[in-house]
Amino acid sequence: MAAGRGRSRRVSLPGVAELFRTAAPGPDGGDQRRATGREKHTQKITIYLSAEELLDLERARLTLLRYGVAADRGRIVREAIAVLLADLDAQGRDSLLARRIASANHDTDPEHGSGQDSPGQTGESAR
Repeated sequence: MAAGRGRSRRVSLPGVAELFRTAAPGPDGGDQRRATGREKHTQKITIYLSAEELLDLERARLTLLRYGVAADRGRIVREAIAVLLADLDAQGRDSLLARRIASANHDTDPEHGSGQDSPGQTGESAR
């Protein structure tokens, strides 16, 4: 950090309880997560996509536009995340996200076909 700036680059992260909470019921009483839509977002992540994935995302944006629904790629990603996380909250192990990740883990690592980390391993799939 340069002298005189006085700003910390440390990011405030949520605690374990916040990370593993279930979605609060929406205004309609259902267990639906809502994407934030068009507002200023203060949190940021960086993801890397293959050229094919980025092209698929752009095709989705153009398809929505043909349906009269304008959305930028960030909005589409936030909506997709909200839908997948709501399904994970509602369906757990049987959710589309859990099944796809378990299947991908099984395809790439037959030794750990259950999709669960063995003791001593850490990572995203432990959740």
